[in-house]
Amino acid sequence: MTIHVFGLTGGLASGKSTVAARFRALGVPVIDADQLAREVVEVGTPGLAAVVEAFGPEVLQPDGSLDRAKLADIVFHDRDKRRVLNAITHPRIGAATGERIAALDAAGEQLACYEAALLVENGLADLFRPLVVVSVPASVQAARAMARDGVTEEHARARIASQLPLSAKTAVADYVIDTSGSREETGRRVDEVLEEIRKKFAG
Repeated sequence: MTIHVFGLTGGLASGKSTVAARFRALGVPVIDADQLAREVVEVGTPGLAAVVEAFGPEVLQPDGSLDRAKLADIVFHDRDKRRVLNAITHPRIGAATGERIAALDAAGEQLACYEAALLVENGLADLFRPLVVVSVPASVQAARAMARDGVTEEHARARIASQLPLSAKTAVADYVIDTSGSREETGRRVDEVLEEIRKKFAG
């Protein structure tokens, strides 16, 4: 395998998707763990069957698809249930990630990005070096989450508090991209980081 896959992570409303979109625009394939998480529990998959077995049919929409909001509400408030869900989904996401990497490698790609919110929490940071962490102050995270998701400040801050602090992620980062400035400033920083990564790993 000749492809090199680097990691991208951040926190709630930190700007990770904006950075990922910039990488894509600059020609870097991005493997999105959130997208894979949806695919492994689509209708008819063994993943969805396992979720229903563990949490009951009430986590399904009327059309048989997963009610992600209802499931998220269940596991958000119960650490043990979150562990059960992770035990179902994480191995399947890992397998799907491996398949995507192999396909990109077969297509001749030299560099790809793995975007995952829980990269550090799940102990995967060293598998995807260099690690790029997207960071903003907690006050900016909360304001963005309120505007984006239509939630209260209390709810936004509770979700932020439930995650590993961004400071803990930047502490293990190889590159930090602060998105609290203008979109242009963020874009310039993304360009700089990618140029350095390409020099090291893409020849």
